Amino acid sequence: MEKATFAAGCFWGVEHEFRKMKGVEDAVSGYTGGQHDEPTYQEVCGHQTGHAEAVEVTYDPEQISYDELLEAFWKLHDPTTLNRQGPDVGDQYRSAVFTHGPEQEAAAMASKEKAQERFGNAVVTEVEAAEKFWPAEDYHQRYFEKRGIGGH
Repeated sequence: MEKATFAAGCFWGVEHEFRKMKGVEDAVSGYTGGQHDEPTYQEVCGHQTGHAEAVEVTYDPEQISYDELLEAFWKLHDPTTLNRQGPDVGDQYRSAVFTHGPEQEAAAMASKEKAQERFGNAVVTEVEAAEKFWPAEDYHQRYFEKRGIGGH
């Protein structure tokens, strides 16, 4: 199993969509990319931590490739809006790929370049090395599933 970490706005829908993909073993909502240990949702939303709402995906590379996960990432959100996805505004909603190693970094950069061809505006997605991932509070995990939203 391998890990991939993506920030594409509010983590609820992102987690839900990755969880449905064949080859994805798990998807966990959480926080990463900031400077504060053990951040809470309130701290992240209060812009006190620098963290993004993100999803850590555990996947089987024999069933799904990292490139396929990247392709899904580009389709799940608008990577041309800085610190915003739809009505959600703030640095915690930024678009980012947090890479686990040089192979993922190279793939993410190439994928970003390719994705730029599809968008009229500049892709503002950050590509940076993954740091500590802090799982979000339990009530954020499988949020759509717990509420019967979005199908399976």
